[in-house]
Amino acid sequence: MTTIRAIQVTEFGAPEVLRTTVVPAPVPGPGEVLIQVSHIDTLFIETQIRTGWARDYFPVRPPYTPGGALSGTVLSTGPDTDPSWKGRRVVAGPGLTGAYAEQVVASTTQLTPIPAPLSLLDAAALATDGVTATGIVEGVRIGPGDRVLILGAAGGMGTLLVQLAHAAGAHVVGAARGAEKLALVTELGANATVDYSTPDWPAEARKALGGTGANVILDGVGGELGLQAFALAADGARVSAHGAPSGGFAPIDPKEAGRRSITLRGIADVQFAQEEISRLSAKVLAQAAAGTLRPTIAATYPLDRAAEAHTAIEARALAGKAILTVA
Repeated sequence: MTTIRAIQVTEFGAPEVLRTTVVPAPVPGPGEVLIQVSHIDTLFIETQIRTGWARDYFPVRPPYTPGGALSGTVLSTGPDTDPSWKGRRVVAGPGLTGAYAEQVVASTTQLTPIPAPLSLLDAAALATDGVTATGIVEGVRIGPGDRVLILGAAGGMGTLLVQLAHAAGAHVVGAARGAEKLALVTELGANATVDYSTPDWPAEARKALGGTGANVILDGVGGELGLQAFALAADGARVSAHGAPSGGFAPIDPKEAGRRSITLRGIADVQFAQEEISRLSAKVLAQAAAGTLRPTIAATYPLDRAAEAHTAIEARALAGKAILTVA
């Protein structure tokens, strides 16, 4: 029996519960392919699920293999599957399960071919955050002259949102924590930055937004910071409150939003159907291949060191993404 290495969460808890195991190699069924994994996307929410957070919403139970997106090369195809997939470089996900492994089976509906100039590493870094960021920017309709405030601007998705908003002609204010992250956000095209580890950050953000507030807010942080950001929204603003690494989404009062004609979008608005995921994935990979968008990769970790990646993500120690690599 052929075996592969995979990472399993053996019980809910700290990063140390991520352990390397040996499991049978998966076999593709009809409409599926077997992928030799190259790089694996990692997300903050995976660290939260690993602790047992929001079990009603994420009904996984240990032992399980984390991971919802990856890049790699198709090794073989299952019965009744187009054989032309074999040998192609692909992104699989988001929406995949069990990506923290050397080999993974995926449906062909979950695959996006990787354009030739783009590396497998960069493709993996765009697999989830690229889809979500592109969908968010389309959803709030960012355009020239918009005053955009982005929370979590130095994260994997935040760095993409900064670039996309800048490319759309908006005035971009990026909020992050610490000088290194703020410098990165400026490099990526933000017109101004604010450090939300300082108590007066909302006043600084309002000043950077021209004194009249933001007409677009992209909140990838949630919690009290997200609520403070919402207070900076101008009447008629569009707000995407899609992040909860603080432990919960921003507790925005929908009645207040309604009174001020503010359009609210949340996490449900970025739960795209598979057809839409495929469209957004192809779009973002094409932009990256053309050099108009780039993922920011802070660190890579071998598959066996997944616990170290989770530790760094939880500590907010990275300016950009952490990616797992498979030798």
